[in-house]
Amino acid sequence: MTEPETRALREGGAAHLQLPGIKLTVVEGPDRGREAVARRGAVRIGTAGDNDLVLTDTAVSRRHLEVRLRAGEVRAVDLGSKNGTTVDGVAIVEAILSAASLIRIGATAIRALPVEDPVVVPLSSRERFGQLLGRSVAMREAFAVLERAAPTEATVLIEGETGTGKELAAEAIHGHSPRAEGPFVTIDCGAIAPTLMESEIFGHVRGAFTGAQNDRRGIFEEADGGTLFLDEVGELPLDLQPKLLRVLEKREVRRVGASQPRKVDVRVVAATNRNLLGEIDRGGFREDLYFRLAVVTVKLPPLRARTDDVPLLVRHFVECLAPGSPPPSAELLAAMAARPWPGNVRELRNAVERALAMAGPERPGSSPGPGDQAPMAEAMEPLFQLPIKEAIERWAELFERAYLGDALRRSGGSVSGAARMAGVNRRFVQRMMKRHGMRDDSGEPDEE
Repeated sequence: MTEPETRALREGGAAHLQLPGIKLTVVEGPDRGREAVARRGAVRIGTAGDNDLVLTDTAVSRRHLEVRLRAGEVRAVDLGSKNGTTVDGVAIVEAILSAASLIRIGATAIRALPVEDPVVVPLSSRERFGQLLGRSVAMREAFAVLERAAPTEATVLIEGETGTGKELAAEAIHGHSPRAEGPFVTIDCGAIAPTLMESEIFGHVRGAFTGAQNDRRGIFEEADGGTLFLDEVGELPLDLQPKLLRVLEKREVRRVGASQPRKVDVRVVAATNRNLLGEIDRGGFREDLYFRLAVVTVKLPPLRARTDDVPLLVRHFVECLAPGSPPPSAELLAAMAARPWPGNVRELRNAVERALAMAGPERPGSSPGPGDQAPMAEAMEPLFQLPIKEAIERWAELFERAYLGDALRRSGGSVSGAARMAGVNRRFVQRMMKRHGMRDDSGEPDEE
């Protein structure tokens, strides 16, 4: 779009981001003439009543499209709709809009037009919240939400890709809350077998099922007086979701096999790397549970959206992993900032740790020299004799095996630990191990 100025401002001691205002107008379709003006950093469009622009077009999904305001641009993002989205006749998943762009969803056409009134987004004045670091606008926007939510009792839903720091955000919320002296209990909803999930969450009494030889508290009771972090809540089995909702509503939990509930005083923070609104539309997640969890929602940006933070993070990791080391070179910082980092901050930290280990104690913060590439070049040389497609496939296999072996070594042989480091679920790691003929001696259940 033709953009009015986007500015980060400070007035009266409070920083905020001023984004260009937009108005979405339906120009074709059954809802022609309907409008929505941006009041925040995104405008959601669809047939569900909680959208900013609610449509009646039957070919439009319940939550079809989001128009997002960012510094210097306006983006249209399809939310996994059934019939898709086009911008200027081109099917898109995500696209930057111009002032003349025409968005089509179903039988509806929409134009996004600039307006004079800007959208003001609060920014934190800090570059750190708990163990989260960042001075970029995207992170300071997230910090501002976390700072306001932490002292309250509100349930918080943290959204973000794998490796963006969702657990660190949950720990920071707990640490800045009145419950900071209470327990902080975490459960990874994607790492527990579905058959054990109910007992893990709610506990059980002796004799409730085969193998239940003693009474056992669930995580809600363990977190009593503190904070419970439900990591990857989108993985929670559908049949357990109404039971979780009941606990959140009534603040009481009933152990498996028990006849009487127990009162619990727990604040819940949840996190997901899934599009839960899309899961709702597909029937994979309950809408009422979503809105009970998403009292406050914060989105942690991927590292590719905050590349200005990469040098800050690299220096921090070097200081933590190798105290007293020389600072990283400007060349190394520039090279790391230029990478896409699909695994986000977790991948960046692992890369720094690997670079420190390979560089040697005499120069842990230096850029890799020509000699450092010898082992890699040696491994690659035989592949140069193969057709390029076959060579790429073979190199990918070698890298995957080396990466997996390194992750298992650092996790002490724990498949779950290796999965967390790699930013995938345990089932994925188990499949990789079988593919490469690696034995699983962890004793953890096979999820194949």
